[in-house]
Amino acid sequence: MIFINLPVSDVQASTDFYKALGATKNEQFSNEASSSMVISDTITVMLLSHESWREFTPKQIPDARESAQVLLCLSMESPEACDAAVATATLAGGKPDPTPKQDHGFMYGRSYEDPDGHIWEVMWMDVAALQESMAAQN
Repeated sequence: MIFINLPVSDVQASTDFYKALGATKNEQFSNEASSSMVISDTITVMLLSHESWREFTPKQIPDARESAQVLLCLSMESPEACDAAVATATLAGGKPDPTPKQDHGFMYGRSYEDPDGHIWEVMWMDVAALQESMAAQN
């Protein structure tokens, strides 16, 4: 399993954003200072108020709209699913495509920012086509 911890300026607004993307809130691990948002059986995003975040590290919280420390990437089942994820995030208040769109034939990717500027990439890859391409180069 992977637990992604993100500092957020407004826990409720961020919770609403991730709910709009299809995540479900795990009330057992949520309170007024944090929301445990379940993306899948193996991925949970912990949305932490700045005060709650500081309980884990004394390091400064960067403004994710100004700098990037990580790019989070989720695999999708098709290029159309990537486009749909970006459209849903945009309608929920996210910013579409803060990183360049990618279309390499065997791989397709887009991205969006959440309300705090954290970048989520969504990508699809045709592994068989990639393997064929690599075999043809050898």
